[in-house]
Amino acid sequence: MEPNIAELIERRFGMPAEAGRAWPATGTIAAMLAHRVHRRYTGAAIAEDTMQVLLAAALSAPSKSDLQQASVIRVRDAGLRREIDALTPGMPWVAEAPEYLVFCGDNRRHRQVAALRGKPFPNDTLDMFMNAAVDAGLVMQSFIIAAESVGLGCCPISLIRNPIERLGALLALPPGVFPVAGLCVGHPAEAGRLSMRLPPAVTVHTDRYDASGFEAELAAYDARRAAAEPPPRQKYVERFGEVTPYTWSEDKARQYAVPERHAFGDWVRRQGFALR
Repeated sequence: MEPNIAELIERRFGMPAEAGRAWPATGTIAAMLAHRVHRRYTGAAIAEDTMQVLLAAALSAPSKSDLQQASVIRVRDAGLRREIDALTPGMPWVAEAPEYLVFCGDNRRHRQVAALRGKPFPNDTLDMFMNAAVDAGLVMQSFIIAAESVGLGCCPISLIRNPIERLGALLALPPGVFPVAGLCVGHPAEAGRLSMRLPPAVTVHTDRYDASGFEAELAAYDARRAAAEPPPRQKYVERFGEVTPYTWSEDKARQYAVPERHAFGDWVRRQGFALR
């Protein structure tokens, strides 16, 4: 039998599914359900024509009020790339990827537009920051979908926001511009990793937010994921010890148990966002 969309849903969530049983596993939806993170690349260069097409497709993403508050920085200079690679230790795929992009929220252009048109700019708010961040995220996701459609693999890198002072200086980010994430892009050297997702019972709500069954659903998800995937390396063992099984929820609880990126908010404010 031909594979169908329901089978891809089952693989993604680790649960039985009937939705999509009659749909063949082809096209954009199938590709999205089969998405994998790729961290190993062949080293082959990506044709410049291909990169230009992918960037054009990415920048065709939806944009809040047509404000187009996203910018993409291609890190191509070898010396600059080495300096940025050094900011993400323990991630060799950053250095190995033939293309490395940084997706930025960009509110600077509209500050410039306001000045050029002789208009005030009173909306230096948290909402304005959020609009720019969402625009950048939409552009990055659109790039990933486009890249995967031509056989490339990608890996987002949020760790670039940890050394924000150094990164901002290296990329010469002016006021009104901030990094959302980096993105490794290349020809995959292996199948990549498919991560099981939380069940829709936890993430999809009808009419009102309802988390009444969260604990039971989380326990079931932890068990399914532990049975299907190798456990990740245990975080902060010196503080929390080792546990078996090491579940997704244990891993994420440890990740947020240690302060991280506390300097990012101050840096963003210095970039000109009042965040009121």
